[in-house]
Amino acid sequence: MLKGVFILESQEPNSFSVQKMIEEKKKKNSATGIIEKVMPFILFLTAAVSVLTTVGIVLTLVFETFLFFDKVSIIEFFTAKKWYPFSETQGTFGILPLVMGTLKVTLIAIIVAVPIGLTSAIYLSEYASDRSRRIIKPILEVLAGIPTIVYGFFALTFVTPILREFIPGLEIFNALSPGIVIGIMITPMIASLSEDAMSSVPNAMREGALALGSTKFEVAIKVILPAAISGIIASIVLAISRAIGETMIVAVAGGSTPNLELNVTQSIQTMTAYIVQVSQGDAGYGTTIYYSIYAVGMTLFLFTLVMNLIAQYITRRYREEY
Repeated sequence: MLKGVFILESQEPNSFSVQKMIEEKKKKNSATGIIEKVMPFILFLTAAVSVLTTVGIVLTLVFETFLFFDKVSIIEFFTAKKWYPFSETQGTFGILPLVMGTLKVTLIAIIVAVPIGLTSAIYLSEYASDRSRRIIKPILEVLAGIPTIVYGFFALTFVTPILREFIPGLEIFNALSPGIVIGIMITPMIASLSEDAMSSVPNAMREGALALGSTKFEVAIKVILPAAISGIIASIVLAISRAIGETMIVAVAGGSTPNLELNVTQSIQTMTAYIVQVSQGDAGYGTTIYYSIYAVGMTLFLFTLVMNLIAQYITRRYREEY
């Protein structure tokens, strides 16, 4: 009798507990349903912010660039060989000297970065042990995290004096120093991305080449490099885009003298350095010089856009799927 009473009393709380669990489950399902309905909308808004920001930047560049070309001929902008916007009489707005300065610095940077980056990638991918790779690669990538203003003063106060010991005619502001330092800055990008591309090549290809009598160096050069060529070229193109858009290094160490000559020992001015110069307050709002930074910015945007499109095309065209 006592046992039956005990069971009855113990079942009532259990039945209540089950009902409570069912109700909690319904509430939970209801809350989950609300989250499932709301989250896609929130995620869409988050993605839309980045897209709308890009659209806003492009529209700003386009509208302000049109205002500039209302005052300056577009033919003069692309064909004139002098860039003297601060002339006391009438400014000359030929962007070719700025483009030449940008290309000189970029070319020097690529000459420095590609050999160092590729050889580093080959070592990390084909020769380094796992332990060495885990140590060396993060250290190499630290270079990419150094602020560019630090690189700029490194170029001006360390690289330039050393170069002047070997090149007496080198001016304090020149294209050579910032080009070399930009090359050092973009080396981790080429090394890291190229190493990733090489590491994705299946080991069966390495083992097959070694089984046929190839040396390890021959495997790296004749098998791995061609197999990873799409990733390697894409990394180089992305590095070129980064070099073209670099600002602070050339603003600090390159000077502010637009010239169309090929001489890399003289002071230059790149497109980004000019934008920095005007943005510091050298021109009033609404003036032709003020609107010129948008025209230069649009030209720079088109340069980097074309390079990024080329990188994407190369990646898709020559991608090897294993």
